Amino acid sequence: MPDSPLYSAAAVAVIALAVAAVVAVGLKVLRSFRELGTDAERATYNTLHAASKAGRHLRTGLNPAGAAKASRQLRALLGCDALAILDVSGVLAWDGIAEELRPGLMELAADVLANGRTQVFNAADLLLRSPKSGTVAAAVVAPVRAGSRVVGAVAAFAPQAGAGLVRATAEVADWVAAQVELAELDASRTLLMEAEVRALRAQISPHFIYNSLNAIASFINTDPARARELVVEFADFTRYSFRRHGDFTTLAEELRCIDRYLLLERARFGERVQVSLRIAPEVLSTVIPFLSLQPLVENAVRHGLEAKEGPGHITISADDSGAFAEVTIEDDGVGMDPVQLQSMLAGHVDGEHVGLRNVDARLRQVYGDEHGLVIETAPGEGTLITMRVPKSQPDHDA
Repeated sequence: MPDSPLYSAAAVAVIALAVAAVVAVGLKVLRSFRELGTDAERATYNTLHAASKAGRHLRTGLNPAGAAKASRQLRALLGCDALAILDVSGVLAWDGIAEELRPGLMELAADVLANGRTQVFNAADLLLRSPKSGTVAAAVVAPVRAGSRVVGAVAAFAPQAGAGLVRATAEVADWVAAQVELAELDASRTLLMEAEVRALRAQISPHFIYNSLNAIASFINTDPARARELVVEFADFTRYSFRRHGDFTTLAEELRCIDRYLLLERARFGERVQVSLRIAPEVLSTVIPFLSLQPLVENAVRHGLEAKEGPGHITISADDSGAFAEVTIEDDGVGMDPVQLQSMLAGHVDGEHVGLRNVDARLRQVYGDEHGLVIETAPGEGTLITMRVPKSQPDHDA
């Protein structure tokens, strides 16, 4: 019966279990908070957490959007009433009270930006810039250096500027400088990648264009239709190879480029170059660095098959390998000395296989060292080159 003693006891038991579960969860949350340790340990955690969040906003360099978000975290670190971040041209961000001091801040910080030395300003200095400075009676302005250059400053405003605030502001400025240098390093790596693509284009020019034009010329009298077809393929290949936009492309676009390249090479070599393709449709949209496959195929033709007696075979495969697309280019050509190849990839010696080194360096730069080229080769045994790239790359636009 619903109101029997047994039913009532069961209901009480269920309620007790529910209360116990709620208490257990509450104790777990409390325990996790206590596991942060002492007050000092919690303060250290909060400091590192704030620095981490601010760092993400400064990784693109000193700009208004990033500085505005980072200034909130940095003001909390210093515990000051207001904090400003500026570059050599103006105030990028202000967080806190007394924003009426902002228009005069560049004048206040002029010497810091010029000589790179931290300066402390008192109430009289601030009143010259704004009679309404309120409780803000002191300011510490510390330079932000990138190498030997002063690229900006951090300004902390407070009722007074003790030795602790002066040292802390200087440390925060040095930390901001480290983020700026990392941003400049990222920009340099991007420029390096663009330079490496230009180097590949320069490599294509002397080694390939002259031979292709000669091959086309040889058909003008004997087979004009073939010559016209090859001219169109040559134009499409060079248009793709020398395009001015984007560091990335899709696997499908790169394979189309390779198809045109091989058509032109087969016009020169005839049946000496035989090609097989095995491509999984699901990886065709995978984003890869621009001109990362064509140099590998060119290496197989020029250094693998050209020196070989009789016909040679190139196999190009692209497979779905879980989170990765795995591309292999295999030839049965003359092969290479593995020791010399390893030394060349490391940049220790110059060699003819600069395309391999360029592609390997760019893959490592974009995806990490574990994604460099894997090359299996030996003299007289041909060459197998494997490239693995993530299928999902939201940060890279083809």
